[in-house]
Amino acid sequence: MSYVNIITMYYEKRDGLLIIHLKIITKTSKTELSLPNNEDLPAKLKISAVPEKGKANKAIIEYLAKALKISKQQVSILKGETSPLKTLSFNGDPNQLLERLQEVAL
Repeated sequence: MSYVNIITMYYEKRDGLLIIHLKIITKTSKTELSLPNNEDLPAKLKISAVPEKGKANKAIIEYLAKALKISKQQVSILKGETSPLKTLSFNGDPNQLLERLQEVAL
């Protein structure tokens, strides 16, 4: 079963949480987030960090926390610590966080 079949949307809203499903592309020239036109697919995050010794995960958390205007402590990797397919959660108002996410994305 593919990752796409496991999720129903690239995001989920829960009480006080926004959960997003991301495909991470590392070692790129610049960092950028793209959201799918079809909400059944994961969002993509291109990040310049290398995927070794947690460097990419740290960069992902730092980038998304800054983009969403929340602290790094409000961002957690729920699944995919060592995988390019990740599920992250963000503590806060899910509607507000999703709006900020959409503003930042290409």
